[in-house]
Amino acid sequence: MKLLKSALALAMGFTSAASLASDTITIEDIPKIQSVSSTSVSPDGELVAFTRSVPRELYVDQNGSNYSELYVIDDEGVERPFITGKVSISSISWSADGQFIYFLTKKKEDKQRALYRIAVNGGEAQKVLSLKGTGISAYSLSPDGKQVAILAMPAADKSEKELKKLGFMAEVYELGLKNKQLHIIDLAASEKPLTPAALNIEGYVSEINWADDASKLLVKTQPTALIDDKYMKSQWHVLDAKTQQITTSFKTEGKLGTAEFSHDGKYIAILGAEDKHDPATGRLYLADAQSGKVEEWIPNFMGHIGDFEWSNRKNQLTFVANVGAESFVGQIKVGSNKYKKLIKEGKFIASNLSISDSDKTIALRANTAKHPNEVFVIRSSKATRLSNSNPWLDNKRFAKQEAINFKARDGVEIGGVLIYPLDYQEGTRYPLIMSVHGGPESHDKNGWLTSYSDPGQMGAARGYAVFYPNYRGSTGKGVDYSKLGQGDYAGKEFDDLVDMKEYLVNTGLVDTKRVGITGGSYGGYASAWGATKLTEHFAASVMFVGVTNQLSKFGTTDISNEMYLVHARSYPWDKWQWYLERSPIYWAGQSKTPLLIMHGKDDPRVHPAQSMELYRYMKVQGKDVRLVYYPGEGHGNRKAAAQYDYSLRLMRWMDNYLIEGKKDMPDYEIDHAAKLKAVKDANK
Repeated sequence: MKLLKSALALAMGFTSAASLASDTITIEDIPKIQSVSSTSVSPDGELVAFTRSVPRELYVDQNGSNYSELYVIDDEGVERPFITGKVSISSISWSADGQFIYFLTKKKEDKQRALYRIAVNGGEAQKVLSLKGTGISAYSLSPDGKQVAILAMPAADKSEKELKKLGFMAEVYELGLKNKQLHIIDLAASEKPLTPAALNIEGYVSEINWADDASKLLVKTQPTALIDDKYMKSQWHVLDAKTQQITTSFKTEGKLGTAEFSHDGKYIAILGAEDKHDPATGRLYLADAQSGKVEEWIPNFMGHIGDFEWSNRKNQLTFVANVGAESFVGQIKVGSNKYKKLIKEGKFIASNLSISDSDKTIALRANTAKHPNEVFVIRSSKATRLSNSNPWLDNKRFAKQEAINFKARDGVEIGGVLIYPLDYQEGTRYPLIMSVHGGPESHDKNGWLTSYSDPGQMGAARGYAVFYPNYRGSTGKGVDYSKLGQGDYAGKEFDDLVDMKEYLVNTGLVDTKRVGITGGSYGGYASAWGATKLTEHFAASVMFVGVTNQLSKFGTTDISNEMYLVHARSYPWDKWQWYLERSPIYWAGQSKTPLLIMHGKDDPRVHPAQSMELYRYMKVQGKDVRLVYYPGEGHGNRKAAAQYDYSLRLMRWMDNYLIEGKKDMPDYEIDHAAKLKAVKDANK
């Protein structure tokens, strides 16, 4: 094998954005990436309405999440911008006659989010209706175009605001929560905010879906607004639209996804879990709408169903399935548990299906290794890409990317997605960044893998190999595989990470002494474990919103019941010492891995104190550790400035130790003031 020097020299040339060639993806490119966030096909199948996520301009726009713009695109890929600029458009749907596109937004003159529509043949958007004292969370148009079902929180009592000003702000934790309510309203434009009576449905209503004949609705409920109840105690029901009474409830167990009536109203497709210990909603069920009987439609499916949509003229369901690191689009008919593949694996990573009334057009969003989510249509078993949200990506060079699989030390099949260094030369060893997904009920797919927290092609352009491990417990390989990590926090699941590293070293691709690990949430847990218990294997670690103490994590999270049922399968008091030993803080004393910790200061899932604990444990011992908090951010950064700052710190940490070979921590400051001045000067 060649010595490290050639790879190191190559990589060191990539330590600043300025030194990168314009034909590669850089850190500065990531905040510019746009993507399609939702699609909806017109009733006649000739047009697709879609929303595009547009990042805010750094150092110019006020702090906030991405903008969301509305477009319509035709068969030739010709886009028509309908509502663009500094807007937030969501929940798009077509009117039954195809003349209007409905959506939710909050304009300057609105106090709350309202329902709007815009004519397809042009003109300004018109407000359809709003609610007094509260915003609309979700809506569903009746197929006959006469009514709209709306979900909204109860309006706040006027005295609440007044009492708050007077200092009465005591909060009784997890009590006094308000339930989201269902309203059914005649679809007629109203200038004044409405105060409709909510339907008398017990619990919190989280999702709704009409039957095609508009006589019934599917209503999803949970006992309270708590996220734990959403995960573990949701239930679907049939509601008679005329009597406004629940007629049928479906007995399911565990996590529960979406549901939809068949065209004739006899059946209901439900996305759910196998049982209460199944960590994901990847099972497809077929229910009888009248009797409530529920059966698994594709038993023992060795993957996870991600989305589905009924055909409009026959009892056939189109669905997206994720298998391994790939996805396919399949179809299945009532009366059979055998499916056919409409679009096979390897074409794209698909989601967000929408089918025209004639069934001739299926619209969806999809991404590949070379572009984020775009609008695609399927006709006659042929998929065509319509949109191009980032034309500048067409001129970029991309590193080789592939899904790989191999055996762990105990024979279990593991794998993931590998991005080679750009201009990879066989026989040269490169630094590696291992980017670990969260969940762990998730998996990385062989599609677009570059974002503010994922180095992806940007890392490859800097001279890194980047690997996304799908360790045991990941989804995409069936229920049994997704349960392999249960009851074994940081055990064999994280031993898989070491086996993956060794595999890449043994192929000759990776320099074993220059391996970094990063990830968020459960991936942050893996990064903390890599920096402490597995410290000899990793030369640098960047932990994001990660778990460091399994004992205190259980008592400070909003998903403790879910943790017990689908992860730990025990309680901390059942085995205190075991939980402690599966916590990175327990191994902090032996750490030799420089650790950068980053965390949203308002994270409800993994309390920010989790990061503080490990920071303190390492700091007092003189370890190389740094903690960065992001005010206003939760379980992952949502706003452009925080995302960009994160990217800069992540790559500077990795470059410092893996490429530049430095022993001391990099500077803690980022000169945003200089960047701000440069932008202002450029705009003069």
